Amino acid sequence: MSRARIGVQVQPQHAAYAEIRRTCATLEEMGVDVLFNWDHFYPLNGDPDGAHFECWSMLAAWAEATERVEIGALVTCNSYRNPQLLADMARTVDHISARGGEGRLILGIGSGWFERDYDEYGYEFGSAGGRLNALDRDLPLIKERWGKLNPAPTRKIPMLIGGGGERKTLRIVAEQADIWHGFGDADTIAHKHAVLDDWCGRVGRDPSSIIRSAGVSPRPGRFPEDVEDYAAGADALYAVGTRLFTTGLSGPHHDLGPVRDLLAWRDAVNS
Repeated sequence: MSRARIGVQVQPQHAAYAEIRRTCATLEEMGVDVLFNWDHFYPLNGDPDGAHFECWSMLAAWAEATERVEIGALVTCNSYRNPQLLADMARTVDHISARGGEGRLILGIGSGWFERDYDEYGYEFGSAGGRLNALDRDLPLIKERWGKLNPAPTRKIPMLIGGGGERKTLRIVAEQADIWHGFGDADTIAHKHAVLDDWCGRVGRDPSSIIRSAGVSPRPGRFPEDVEDYAAGADALYAVGTRLFTTGLSGPHHDLGPVRDLLAWRDAVNS
């Protein structure tokens, strides 16, 4: 199988920024492969009016504060920024994150769903189909702008698309993404893999060229079996299964125990 990687979504909620920064530094020292935040304006769980910080300001800070780990949003909401501006923001964070070589940004993006963000900040919520159509329209504009910027991005910035809609989202993934991130249990993810593989066949894309990512929550008594279930492809173990395994941490205190378990499992399967 291709190498397994571990991501951690340090949720920008219910914690002071100093705590979030310390956690990110510790996770990088532990050997995590990717650090994610998310692109919302209010907490998604717990106190709905609790402490919360903005996504891209934080990513720029992470780019400066870290040395090795890749960084990105899981995921950016396409509705909140002009695509040309977002391309420039991503290029800038890419350069900030470079340490004498290529940058470390992953552009994670989705069509948006959290209605409170839209209402409170004055964005038009519209319909799910309309937001997906906007994502489909804007992704080529982002890539086109990258080709016009001076200086250009330090590398081909990987584009991660999150979402599991089988008629639109996975078609967009097949056409435009480098990484797909799915949500749900292992059986759901395996089914989505098969649907994405089918879309790849329709659009002429090699399914193995899209890295598969999923959120996982190691459970006592079921680890590592529950994570390995995600690693299985639709047809056979380690065929075109999940390769990036991401767990979430929320404040005010971040429990790093599950991350240590995931890193030990990663190192064992990659050895």
